Amino acid sequence: MAESDARTPQKLLPDEIHRAVWPGTALLRLQTTHSREGVLDGAWWPRSRDVATELPALIQALTAHLGPLTRVGLDTAAWEEVPTRLVVDDRVVHLDSFPVGDDTVLITRGDNDHFALLVVPPDTTPDAARDAMARAVDAGNVTQAAEILLATLPEPAIDREESA
Repeated sequence: MAESDARTPQKLLPDEIHRAVWPGTALLRLQTTHSREGVLDGAWWPRSRDVATELPALIQALTAHLGPLTRVGLDTAAWEEVPTRLVVDDRVVHLDSFPVGDDTVLITRGDNDHFALLVVPPDTTPDAARDAMARAVDAGNVTQAAEILLATLPEPAIDREESA
């Protein structure tokens, strides 16, 4: 193989965007065609597991780019006190319980247009969160949310102590 054929690692996000990612951030790769190829359409790093506090800002950000949303699907076991609906900007958004895991949120626009977002755990370090979110929004990503988190997040200290 010629030296020019060697692949050089690409940065997944421009530095200025990468540095701007903090808790409460949503990164989106919006491909609104019918042939979206990636597994995930974006990533979200909530500050807490309080749906009533965290979800309205995400819904507002998504609505600005996608138009009105009708449903949000999430694993209710991973969140605190999940209502059946939220009113955001005078629009009702229904919340559905899906056993998708705490690493994914499903967004529905219209009847059948779905978007899947990686959910980065709130207590994640900034560097690990940025890496996970960058991988999720990479256009060629075919990795599931749980696998991205396993690959980018450090092991919890409790697990390391128990295995010692």
